[in-house]
Amino acid sequence: MGVFYEAIPKSLYDWILKQKVFWVATAPLSNNGHVNVSPKGGPYFGLVDEKTFCNGRITIMFNAFDGPPKIVRLWGKGRALEYGTAQFEDFVTEHHVNTLPGTRSIIIVDIHQVGSSCGFSVPIFDFKEHRQILNDFMAKKEEKFKAGNEKESFDRYWAFKNAWSMDMLPGMKRGLAAADVEKVEPIKKMVAFW
Repeated sequence: MGVFYEAIPKSLYDWILKQKVFWVATAPLSNNGHVNVSPKGGPYFGLVDEKTFCNGRITIMFNAFDGPPKIVRLWGKGRALEYGTAQFEDFVTEHHVNTLPGTRSIIIVDIHQVGSSCGFSVPIFDFKEHRQILNDFMAKKEEKFKAGNEKESFDRYWAFKNAWSMDMLPGMKRGLAAADVEKVEPIKKMVAFW
């Protein structure tokens, strides 16, 4: 049977920060559209306090892959601090966040519920290492842009990849602006839409 809390208890707080992988689930506010679940890894998840984490409606899920079995979910309402905004810069400075090339935003989530359940069906895995492919890709893109290749700008990349959600809802504001100014068509994310 699961256990629920209004804030992250100390016993789960430390455990969460040790996890190597987690899943992010988001949903549009409308009745139409998709619930999107994305796996994430690396040292890119932070807890501000027992009621706030940084990484609409959002759920984060962690699984124990070693040690005692456990599943932890954090439910809350998120807001994006987009790269280049005063809010983003203030948060990075205040919390000593080490941003990487291509960082789009920091998602702040105000937690309204924390759940812990058994995790008995989660398999055991040995962690090998975090992948560096995305970090390397973005660092190379930044180098090319700084060397004068305007087509390698993050704004153009965000216009192509992040201006619109898979349900064609407006996404990253900076991506939308770049798409308009530079006439960048977004990537087609859906085969068909109902």
